[in-house]
Amino acid sequence: MRGSIMVLLALESAGLYEHLEEIKGGAVYHSIIQQFFHHPWNGLRFWDLVQPAFMFIAGTALAYSLNRQKQEGLSWTDSFKKTLKRSWWLFFWGVVNYAVQKDGSLSFQLWNVLTQLSFTTLIAFLVFRWSYTWQILTCLGLLIITELLYRYTNITGFNQLFTDQHNFGNYADLLLMNLINKDGWVAINCIPTTVHTIAGAIAGKYLLQHKGQFRILVAWGVIALLSGYLLDMANITPIIKRISTSSFVLASLGWCLLLLAIIYWWVDVKQHRNHLSFFTIIGMNSIFIYLFFEIVGHRWFNGYVGSFSNGLFTFLHLPLHLSNILTSLFIFTLEWLLCFWLYKKKIFFKL
Repeated sequence: MRGSIMVLLALESAGLYEHLEEIKGGAVYHSIIQQFFHHPWNGLRFWDLVQPAFMFIAGTALAYSLNRQKQEGLSWTDSFKKTLKRSWWLFFWGVVNYAVQKDGSLSFQLWNVLTQLSFTTLIAFLVFRWSYTWQILTCLGLLIITELLYRYTNITGFNQLFTDQHNFGNYADLLLMNLINKDGWVAINCIPTTVHTIAGAIAGKYLLQHKGQFRILVAWGVIALLSGYLLDMANITPIIKRISTSSFVLASLGWCLLLLAIIYWWVDVKQHRNHLSFFTIIGMNSIFIYLFFEIVGHRWFNGYVGSFSNGLFTFLHLPLHLSNILTSLFIFTLEWLLCFWLYKKKIFFKL
């Protein structure tokens, strides 16, 4: 599952979806391609589920990691120190990722998924040993806190409920960074999206304790899914990914739980493990490849490789849109081969 998420993110970083969007197609084609872009505000597309799935599967991996640490005899304090160190490095690389702007100026931004994950990972660890009931209540509490912040803070200029550029999340960004994201993202998304990581850890712990039993994940997935969509349809809380409303968190969590249940059933229960190495290879070095295509890729690698490939495709007289698509696939292939080389050398980067 983590490998699948990283493949989707790597293809996006290589520019594939933008080039596919440039192709003139019918209404059906256009509606399909739009699923690979974030919804502009109130609504839910496929691409809106990738970041929640990233946070969710990080929680599942945390459960397996903590289980292994316990078997190795590590104390809670030792595990806490390891998690604290990991959270620090996630925060550090998340800030570094967007520190240097295109004009060469420096900027302090907290909208990156790694900075968000640094917070959610730490909270998920702190509640990991609690009972399922208390962990679920913690998740509900985080969603209630989010609702209260948006509904009842009443700060002049930022008291327009769930309105882009005029909500409490935008005000919090002014306090934290003296910036407001023009696309509507807010740093306090880390509060509600902690639910994704805690839920992932709960799912991982449950699967470790009840091997082969995945139906409870399906049940909770359906409950979360219905809750999120009903809140939106009843005009109580709209599904907005950019500010991670409670309805969005519940709906996306529902999809994450169902996806994990399907993959667990297919791979672990039915033992269909053939032809999965393509995803495993990139998933084993998820943090490395993410930082590579976010920092090196955007700032140098994509342009450098594109200069060679586009020159070759121009020589072959290929149409521009086809040349761009092939270039994106070529960039992705090289990044995958880099992960393959690391995999063969048994080199795995961990924070």
